[in-house]
Amino acid sequence: MNTQLQRAQAMPLAVPGHDLDAYIRAVNAVPVLSAEEERVLAERLYFQEDLDAARNLVLAHLRFVVHIARSYTGYGLPLGDLIQEGNVGLMKAVKRFDPAKGVRLVSFAVHWIKAEIHEYVIRNWRIVKVATTKAQRKLFFNLRGQKKRLGRLTPEEAARVADDLGVTPEQVKEMEGRLGAYDASFDGPINDDEDNTIPSPAAYLHSDNSDPAELLAEQDDQDRNSRKLGSALLALDDRSRDILERRWLADSKSTLQELADEYGVSAERIRQLENNAIKKLRNAIAA
Repeated sequence: MNTQLQRAQAMPLAVPGHDLDAYIRAVNAVPVLSAEEERVLAERLYFQEDLDAARNLVLAHLRFVVHIARSYTGYGLPLGDLIQEGNVGLMKAVKRFDPAKGVRLVSFAVHWIKAEIHEYVIRNWRIVKVATTKAQRKLFFNLRGQKKRLGRLTPEEAARVADDLGVTPEQVKEMEGRLGAYDASFDGPINDDEDNTIPSPAAYLHSDNSDPAELLAEQDDQDRNSRKLGSALLALDDRSRDILERRWLADSKSTLQELADEYGVSAERIRQLENNAIKKLRNAIAA
């Protein structure tokens, strides 16, 4: 076992409130486990209930909790508290990790870590307290992510968000207004000593569900649908694909009339081509 990792066994798992920077430096000093080292420790824990192995697995992944927790600082909550909640999720994941599944621990643990942080945010952030249903919580996390890159939503954008998340456009605009009232803490500063060499363990999955099996299944569905969508786009004719990309995917979206002028047809014909292409994409994803 790595000597540096053995020395780290004396490190307390609780996040100190008085010297968070020292804690972050300490967890970043713990070396990342190789796949073989992780497998050996996981098997000792899973088959022999070796608590020292569990501790070493947790210690080696504390840096990832810090990395994930930093992405939630925009809610205005203490980073130390976010890390502490994430550590709880990490320990739950280590307890349930089955090395026979053939995946790395971080890929499994990320969902538990985020689920614990989500629950903490929902309990403590005043705007999230109004999001009491699953649809409202999903709206909150999705809309907050979009607000970082978009200005105020247009009626068309609000309608699309509402359709995607199963809420009404009025609820989207209402939540947008509540988010706007808290913009002072939206873009809270990220700690300047962040270790940019740490890879992100997984893309953020917006959900208030803390069951990692359901989260993984949803992620698999999203990945599968993305592949289907890419294949369906390639199967379209050049004109239909160009219309869809410029109407839906481009940063500066083209109007129906602009495309009509370019292709020498009516705006209504462009709309028909667009609708037909969308139907083909939906059928491909549903197939």
